[in-house]
Amino acid sequence: MIDLSWLIDPIYIVTIFFFIIGMHRMSHPLTARSGIVWAGAAMLLATIVTFFTPNLTNFALMAIAIVIGGGFGYFAAKRVPMTGMPQMVALFNGMGGGAAAAISAIALLGPATTAEGSLAVIGGLIGAVSFSGSIIAFMKLQGWLRPRPITFPGQQIANMAVLVLAVFSGICIILQPAWVPAGVAVFLPLFFVLALGFGLLMTLPIGGADMPVVISMYNAFTGLAVALDGFSFATPNYAMVVAGIIVGAAGSLLTINMAKAMNRSIANVFFGAFGATEESDVQIQGSMKPIEADDVAVMLAYADKVIIAPGYGMAVAQAQQKVKELMDLLESRGVQVKFGIHPVAGRMPGHMNVLLAEAGVSYDHLFDRDEINPEFESTDVVLVIGANDTVNPASHREGSPLYGMPILDVEHAKNVIVLKRGQGRGFAGIENDLFYRDNTRMLYGDAQETVGKLVQALKKL
Repeated sequence: MIDLSWLIDPIYIVTIFFFIIGMHRMSHPLTARSGIVWAGAAMLLATIVTFFTPNLTNFALMAIAIVIGGGFGYFAAKRVPMTGMPQMVALFNGMGGGAAAAISAIALLGPATTAEGSLAVIGGLIGAVSFSGSIIAFMKLQGWLRPRPITFPGQQIANMAVLVLAVFSGICIILQPAWVPAGVAVFLPLFFVLALGFGLLMTLPIGGADMPVVISMYNAFTGLAVALDGFSFATPNYAMVVAGIIVGAAGSLLTINMAKAMNRSIANVFFGAFGATEESDVQIQGSMKPIEADDVAVMLAYADKVIIAPGYGMAVAQAQQKVKELMDLLESRGVQVKFGIHPVAGRMPGHMNVLLAEAGVSYDHLFDRDEINPEFESTDVVLVIGANDTVNPASHREGSPLYGMPILDVEHAKNVIVLKRGQGRGFAGIENDLFYRDNTRMLYGDAQETVGKLVQALKKL
């Protein structure tokens, strides 16, 4: 049989180059699709060349695993709607963390130096935490678990105790103390049970509103675990190392940016149990004032400038196509239409951008918070479609849990129309001051149906 192992390192270098190009192109919505293709091609190339590794066995099992995993991924990508993408990202990221933990377990079962064993233990700990934590995030976003924080007395102490025991078990695996017969056999299962338990316990007290930050952080964890696993081999796997570092760095940067967008520290996200209780002792002056679709259509038709502020409710209602139709109608009447996109308006950064682009809204209509906020005072009508916490002026009120969170300052517009199913609060459980303002009217109903009524009313004018 021809020895092709000499191809492995050169091709790994090529795949690393492809990964970097892919990551760079994913940084902008216009090039993100091609970036995914570049990164996917790199992963395919790296997978194929790995089969050239000397003394590799179990080809049939690996091929079966690739077919099953690839088939499930293809099926999920085709069937899962855009509103379910955050859950899918959480689930797939968890699988990556679980794979990294499994690689660590294999490395720890074989002969390894202290340095290699240490890297494998750290990688296994991080990978297992990412796996179980991501599964909890998936279940909360999917509605299989209560989205609000799940807390109990002494929770942080219990979490730290589990983490300390996991670290202790990992140290025992590395040192293999003589006072424990068959040390690895005893401590390896205990180590992974404790690591998985810590990931679960760390994620339960985090509310659904913070899950995008959690998913991003666990994505960084998975990348770091993969990089450490790459170093834990007798001959380091540099494709794993570089790819893991890239993913870890990107996930860390995204986590920091999202926490900054909410004006909260990462520690507060993970340990603050934000949203565990609803705000109940605040009295807001005024009342919610309903309005009919025909009246809103008249306001929009004779406006000079309209800004649309979408939120997750638009995604759930799958109203983006109707919103695009509404935009086209207004522009045909000479109305200037823009979209104000808050960085955490959906359940993942860029969620709103992708949904609107999918509906055909060009990117030159989309503006981030810093760009659009100065324009609200000169705006005739703002349409808030399914957004809540990201437009809540309570962020300006000292004592509010939202205090200091940067929002879309829609309350400064001449008229604000809020499209909403009912009078419920947002993920944070905070009453929205905006809904009670004198310049705000509430248009109740499913976003897709309501925007459809606006479109029909506009056509009649």
